[in-house]
Amino acid sequence: MVVRACGVLDHSPPDGDRETTKRRFYPLLSSQYGTGAWIPCPVEDRAVADPPRARRSGGRGRRRLSVDQRRDELIATALELFGTRSPEDVSIDDVAATARASRALVYHYFGGTHELYLAALGSAAKRLSALLEAATDGEPLERSRVSPRRYFDFVESHAAGYTALSRGGPADRSSEVGEIIDGIRQLLPDRILRSLDVATPRPILRVTLRAWMAAVETAGLEWLEHRDVPRPQLEGLLIDQLVAMFHAAGRHDPDTGELFDRFVQEGMVREVTG
Repeated sequence: MVVRACGVLDHSPPDGDRETTKRRFYPLLSSQYGTGAWIPCPVEDRAVADPPRARRSGGRGRRRLSVDQRRDELIATALELFGTRSPEDVSIDDVAATARASRALVYHYFGGTHELYLAALGSAAKRLSALLEAATDGEPLERSRVSPRRYFDFVESHAAGYTALSRGGPADRSSEVGEIIDGIRQLLPDRILRSLDVATPRPILRVTLRAWMAAVETAGLEWLEHRDVPRPQLEGLLIDQLVAMFHAAGRHDPDTGELFDRFVQEGMVREVTG
């Protein structure tokens, strides 16, 4: 019969066994195994029962985090790694080492690299969605300007998360990862449509917005790499591109042409058409 007392040292470990002093132990029932018999805790028990690092190092270690805080910290670390490498080049060991956590702890929260990748993308997507909540005041085109501005707020303040979101390739299209990334790529076009009071876009308008979104995504990655174009100027350029694309699409679709006419009436497209 083994008495589990992981993290509670009722006896001293065997003399001369220095290695055992670095780990947690189960004291065994002396009547069965003899006084002083010890075996190490399993890895998963050590990860859960390990006392705070600060207690073992005289207060010089990491602060103790709540479950949610620790999970968020691991996700933030993962996003940093996924932002600089492809997902298949990031391992649980990499995340654990960078976050100064045990492998067992990372597995405890996420189960594996794929689950961690999904959680990281989902976290970034949630932040972006909140930032892109459609504006309700002002004229339609003026409201349309707000979404790219907020989009680049996210690009600038969450560079690693944005890069990770933008790295999803064609191989991910049929997977959960692909669904997350496609949903993210639809966020900004959806906000533009809402700001223009368009519930269901016709095919030409839908294609136009998706093509524009590809330009926005590429511009975001370029800006993060070089930062040689001021943000306001880049945001203005992208809006001008959107209006110009509406002008071209309007030749093929009357509804999109009407949207462009509204922009003209608001006096917002002089530079594009002049």
